[in-house]
Amino acid sequence: MENAFPGADRDLVARRAASFGGNAAAYATERPGYPEAAVRWALEAAPGRRVLDLGAGTGKLTEALLDRDVIAVEPDPEMLAELRRRLPGVRAEQGGAEDIPLPDGSVDAVLVGQAMHWFDLDRALPEIHRVLAPGGVLAGLWNLDDDRVPWVAGFKEAARSGVSFERWRPKRLPPTRWFPEVERAEFPHAQRRTAESLTATVGTHSHALVLEEGERAALLDRVLAYLRATPETAEGEFDLPIVTLAVRAVRGYSYS
Repeated sequence: MENAFPGADRDLVARRAASFGGNAAAYATERPGYPEAAVRWALEAAPGRRVLDLGAGTGKLTEALLDRDVIAVEPDPEMLAELRRRLPGVRAEQGGAEDIPLPDGSVDAVLVGQAMHWFDLDRALPEIHRVLAPGGVLAGLWNLDDDRVPWVAGFKEAARSGVSFERWRPKRLPPTRWFPEVERAEFPHAQRRTAESLTATVGTHSHALVLEEGERAALLDRVLAYLRATPETAEGEFDLPIVTLAVRAVRGYSYS
């Protein structure tokens, strides 16, 4: 199955995937949530109300699922601890997409926020298929800065580092026997930011987290300088335009 990061060094991908836990509190504070319309679209074909937030992180997507019977599963113990601190009423288990700690057919939907690109899909898709009830839905959501807006394109250029993945295509979920038909949609979104808080958001990105301390400081200084010099972002609060990309697929009925 195609790698989400074509041509990228496997060790670097692994380091980036494991980088978030030490910055869990900042991740919870600085990362955007998900638009209601995208979550509603993801769930509209689900046969029931039992939802698994897989790769739940600190619970950014879990928060949008509290009106459902939601279970959160997250592999990183520090991210999981932050989720439990923020959402103490939610059932939250440690586990990964490749070995989900739930029984067969136990949920009606599996939602994945900003995490499916880290999964080993060859192992994860059969596991997701296993825990879904017949007719269950898998959906992935990604919040991406809308670089069709000129100042956002400049910001993304300023925020690029030597370990950024240039050809990342997060909306890729190829049809498989597990999930044979894949639908895609986009939803406009925004996050209220300041130059300082948007710089802090960049500091929670995996490519920034794996840099040496001096390189990371230089990157964040460059981002802050750009935002302070750009009329749209120089003073006070502004909206960061976001496009939420979503994919969904109904569980196939056969393992063969």
